[in-house]
Amino acid sequence: MTRTIAQQAELALLLEVGTTPKPGNVDRHRDHNELHFEHFLAGAVGASAGLEALADPDGPPIGVAFERAVEGMSDQSGGNTQFGGLLLLAPLVRAAALGELTPDRARRIAEGTGVEDTVGFYRAFEHVDVAVADPPEDMDTLDVRRGSGAVPAVRQRNLSLYDIMERSADHDGIAREWTGNFERTFDAAEAIKTRDGPVTDRAAAIFLDMLAADPDTFVAINHGEEVAENVRERAAAARDGRVDPGTLAEELITEGINPGTTADLLAGGLFVALLRGVDV
Repeated sequence: MTRTIAQQAELALLLEVGTTPKPGNVDRHRDHNELHFEHFLAGAVGASAGLEALADPDGPPIGVAFERAVEGMSDQSGGNTQFGGLLLLAPLVRAAALGELTPDRARRIAEGTGVEDTVGFYRAFEHVDVAVADPPEDMDTLDVRRGSGAVPAVRQRNLSLYDIMERSADHDGIAREWTGNFERTFDAAEAIKTRDGPVTDRAAAIFLDMLAADPDTFVAINHGEEVAENVRERAAAARDGRVDPGTLAEELITEGINPGTTADLLAGGLFVALLRGVDV
C-alpha cells in the first residue's frame, strides 16, 4: 500500500526520533530528564490531523494547519517534542500536495503565506512552551510568546508568516530554511537517498554531518553562541572518528545540551527523501 503524503510526514518524525546516536537529542536509547522517547512517538501520532490538513491542496492556510498539528503534538505529558520539525514540514507537505516536491515549489508556498498563516503560527505557541530568542525592542508587540496577544499587531502590520521568518532568519535555523530555499533540508534528503544501509543509520551519519557543519541555533538560543560552536567542533570530531558518537551523545545529554534545530532539519530531510523514493 502506498503511504499518503501525511503518513510520510508522520513517518519522517518517527524515523527522526528513532535515529541513534543523535548527540544531545532524545532517541530510542536516550531520554532527557522530563522529555522521553515515548513523548516524541505520541507527538508524531498526535500531529497527524494537522499533517493531513497540510497535505490537502484545498486545505486551510498552512499556518492554521500547523497550529492544528502542534495542538495534537502537545497531547502528551512531556512538552514540546516537534514544534520546529512541524514548522519546517508545513510548507514542504503543502508543496508536495500540489505536485512534485522541489525547493522552488516549497519556496513559493512559503512566500505565498498571508496574515492568517501568521495568526495560526502565533496561536500555536499557546499549546506548548518553546524556547525562543528575545525579540528586538522594536518588535516587543510581535514576541511569539504573546501567542494570541500578538495577533492585533500582526493584523495591523499585515505580516505574512514569510515576513516573520525573514525577521528571524539571522538567529533561527528553521526560519533560515524558509527564506533560503530549504537548502539544508534538500541536501540532507539527497545524502539520505544516496547512502547505503538502514535509513536510521544513514540519518545518524547525516545528523553528525549537519551538526559539524553549522552551529545549532537552538543550542545558541539556550546556551549561547560559544557553546554552540563548541558543540559543532565536538560533532566534527565524532564525524571524523576522533570521538565515539555514542560517547558524545551521552556527554551532551548529561550537559543538558540539545541540538534540536539539527534534529528538525533531519526530520525535514527524511520527509523529502521518503517522497523521493527512499524505501522503508
